[in-house]
Amino acid sequence: MSRAQQRALVQASVEGSVAARCQAVGLARSSYYYRPQGETALNLQLMRLLDEEYTRHCFKGVLGMRDHLRLQGYAVNEKRVRRLLRLMGLEAVYPKPRLSAPGQGVTRYPYLLRERVISAPNEVWSTDITYIPMARGFLYLAAVLDWHSRYVLSWELSNTLDVGFCLAALRAALAGQPAPYIFHSDQGSQFTSTTFEQALLAAGCRISRDGRGRATDNAFVERLWRSVKWECVYLNPADDGQHLHRQLQAYFAYFAYYNHHRPHQALKGLTPATVYTQTPTFKPEQICLTTPV
Repeated sequence: MSRAQQRALVQASVEGSVAARCQAVGLARSSYYYRPQGETALNLQLMRLLDEEYTRHCFKGVLGMRDHLRLQGYAVNEKRVRRLLRLMGLEAVYPKPRLSAPGQGVTRYPYLLRERVISAPNEVWSTDITYIPMARGFLYLAAVLDWHSRYVLSWELSNTLDVGFCLAALRAALAGQPAPYIFHSDQGSQFTSTTFEQALLAAGCRISRDGRGRATDNAFVERLWRSVKWECVYLNPADDGQHLHRQLQAYFAYFAYYNHHRPHQALKGLTPATVYTQTPTFKPEQICLTTPV
């Protein structure tokens, strides 16, 4: 049982003293009264700089990021940079020696999109998570993207990296349109969790995941993150979570900028909404026998 769960049990009970309730669940009173401190203004500034540099040069590791901050005039060591990068959920994108082996109990799924020509909406959806800085604090953003049209089907914000907001984004996407033939993600713990996997299987999706050492397998969503940050987040840093939600809603939501008013070069100048709504949706019988699945 986690400390948060123990603290919740102590708060839920009204019988006995706080000391007795803490003793009953095995929680120290100091842990019950403790309130975690947020990051300092300096750390928030460093995290913003790290995120901007990661968006430009995602191959840099801890030492590269440390040197980048030092060139900006910040006297930081690698321990601080490593902690902040882990807190942001960022790591260098490059092939590593067998570091993407799945954990125990994780079902392995192959990468289904190699040499596959994506020909219609709802043929392949993809998802990922990114760090979003604010003027005070930060949040995580998850989105579900249609590969053929680059249409953002749903998105969710969270202050933690648990599976809940990823599952909420998936359910919102499935509620508005037909389920995709293939659903692709990386091998993050949120997407390999049992609850997320069961939701995909219940919807009838085939599951695809990034291959080992394949940094570009989810490139479409990574490119979406670059657009979101450089066209929305960095230009007008949000003051708080509500402000950020309004900004992203103006960027993503129905009849908003990205989906309905931003021409896409890969779509020959059309918007994602135009391609998504005016192209016949994918049907499994369209699969050619020679097309890799």
